[in-house]
Amino acid sequence: MNANNEPVVAVLGASHKPERYSNRAVRLLKQHHFRVIPIHPVQKEIEGIPVIHSLKKIDLPVNTLTVYVGPERMKDMIDDIITLNPGRVILNPGTESEPLKIALNENKIPFLEACTLVMLQSGQF
Repeated sequence: MNANNEPVVAVLGASHKPERYSNRAVRLLKQHHFRVIPIHPVQKEIEGIPVIHSLKKIDLPVNTLTVYVGPERMKDMIDDIITLNPGRVILNPGTESEPLKIALNENKIPFLEACTLVMLQSGQF
């Protein structure tokens, strides 16, 4: 939670393209009154929200990290995810990574393989 008691959700792989699932997640999270942190290496803003360029730059506790980055690109981010120590990690379809799941288990960080959009729309988030 942040100072406003809004749960903090970081969206790893957020996109500025409205048709992308990660962009839809940013919009839906915002509509559900979450404090959203879009993470993208070069974008400056997504859906009116300032972008953080790497996990290392997040300076507040993250309740949920929702992942939209494929397993190949994620290899170099595993240590940063563990260091971030989010309350939970959601691996959206296509982002499942065995090395990340092993690291999360070893560090007792809960995770689930699910769709953030479905979870939000069905009240399961």
